[in-house]
Amino acid sequence: MKTTIQNLPSTPGVYQYFNEKGKLLYVGKAKNLKNRVKSYWRFTPDFTPNAAQSTRIIKMLHEAESLEYIVVESEEDALILENSLIKQLKPKYNILLRDDKTYPYIYIDESTPYPRFEITRKVVKGKNIIYYGPFPVGGRALLDTLYEVYPLVQKKSCLKEGKACLFYQINKCLAPCEGKITPEEYAKIVQKAKHSIVKRKDLLNALQKRMMDLAEQERFEEAAALRDNMQAISTLSISSGIDLANALDLDIFAIMNGDERGVMVKLFMRGGKIISSSHSYFRHTHIFDENEAYKQALLEFYTVDTPNISKQILTAHHFEDAAQVAQTLSARFGKKIEILTPKIGPKAKLIALAVKNCEELLRKTDSNTILEQKIADLCDLSTIPYRIETFDNSHMMGVATVGGMVVWHEGTWDKSSYRRYILEAKDEYGQMKEMLSRRMSDFKIHPAPDLWILDGGKANLDLAITLLKAENINLDVIAIAKEKLDAKAHRAKGAAKDLIHTVDGIIELKPNDKRLHWIQRQRDEAHRYAITYHQNRKRKEDTQISLLNKKGIGKATVKKLIDYFGTFEAIENASEEELEKVTNKKISTIIKKNI
Repeated sequence: MKTTIQNLPSTPGVYQYFNEKGKLLYVGKAKNLKNRVKSYWRFTPDFTPNAAQSTRIIKMLHEAESLEYIVVESEEDALILENSLIKQLKPKYNILLRDDKTYPYIYIDESTPYPRFEITRKVVKGKNIIYYGPFPVGGRALLDTLYEVYPLVQKKSCLKEGKACLFYQINKCLAPCEGKITPEEYAKIVQKAKHSIVKRKDLLNALQKRMMDLAEQERFEEAAALRDNMQAISTLSISSGIDLANALDLDIFAIMNGDERGVMVKLFMRGGKIISSSHSYFRHTHIFDENEAYKQALLEFYTVDTPNISKQILTAHHFEDAAQVAQTLSARFGKKIEILTPKIGPKAKLIALAVKNCEELLRKTDSNTILEQKIADLCDLSTIPYRIETFDNSHMMGVATVGGMVVWHEGTWDKSSYRRYILEAKDEYGQMKEMLSRRMSDFKIHPAPDLWILDGGKANLDLAITLLKAENINLDVIAIAKEKLDAKAHRAKGAAKDLIHTVDGIIELKPNDKRLHWIQRQRDEAHRYAITYHQNRKRKEDTQISLLNKKGIGKATVKKLIDYFGTFEAIENASEEELEKVTNKKISTIIKKNI
């Protein structure tokens, strides 16, 4: 490694430290690779870590046995590549933020005579587009409420119909389709709606009155829906009492470290008012680094598709690469973007508000994750698993082979992140390999979790570890399987115990152990999810087989086609020539007409 470091080029790039087992420890970027990496070390009288480095870096350097590097064109390229590799590979000594979701915005296209409000998560093409947001939560509720309170054009198709519809009859629309309201009068209603998106007191008051009216009419379900919308809108933003004299747009980020995990708070100010806020937790707080945290947070949040980006971003702490990140974002969006950490004035008060919320969130005792902490101790995991992905597959005699991945996050099921997989492998080992490989290929977009739980024993555990090691990805893995009795794994209730397989061996817990129940719960949810998908696909395939049988194609031919193409989708997408190679021209013609 010493020789590699001494011969590094003086160019921008990304460097990676590995331990003696080839496990990735740390990813960093440099404007000058040679100068940056050499600064970690002292070369005389012995080759040792530079004592001026932080404690976590010194610890990492003592574990490091080798170094690899990638040369890039510019420091901006190095910054982007570094962020991508951290997200994809989960290095041991880099932090990994979890808040990688795109937030929805409400927008209106004012180039039309009777514009409507819509939801988007990316930039919408048009010259007269106005955005409101982002809204981490409650955006849909806010949009629905606009259409509940104001007589706007309710549906995209309304204007195309050319005549008044039910919405006009129930006073939810003023029938611009029949010219019953002029564009100028309609614009006044739109203006009121736009005002209420930012200053929501009038909107909530109108919603409260509507809810009470519905309750008096005993329309309780509709009243409950409005109540839920009110709650969602009320939680959109943090009450601050801070209004800037000028109508500034600002995004405020505060990131703080805690004993067990860290937290990030984001506030979004538009027109001098805080319109929304969000928070998220992250792992690896024992190796926390402010510079890395803010770099990652800003580069991940401001993607090329982000609408309505603020020209000024406030961060609670100044960080080393702030100027480079600002430059990268400016180039990304084609306008000057500043990253500031003011110490006095109204902007400093906004930062103080974000920091106060960080402190409050870290103080809260999160009872939902107590079991996760116990699991980390039990299985000797590298970190407390706040985000867990569990895998299972399902088939019947090789038919309708599918896999399912369920996600547990912060003490609850994250059903929006569940994934289904149509699998082509014939054996269960191959199916698990296919499923895990496909999930790993997605790490660059959707980062790896803290823990994988696999349904199966040592074979599946070893498979996952091998796959992860080949890609230098740091990710804890455990598996759960029935104890084998007479060389068979009995699934019947009470016939055999569930055993937990870890890299250090097998763990056997008592049947009433809550830690075992927690792992079983993950496995059972994955099994439920996979088998439901399998049953749906099996029904669909049975229908397709029945259809082919009725057209004179026998079961043996159907099996031959499935064995060759893998799925009915593949058969459907195959050309007549490909089908003819497997069967004959007559059958290929029948299939193309009937599938």
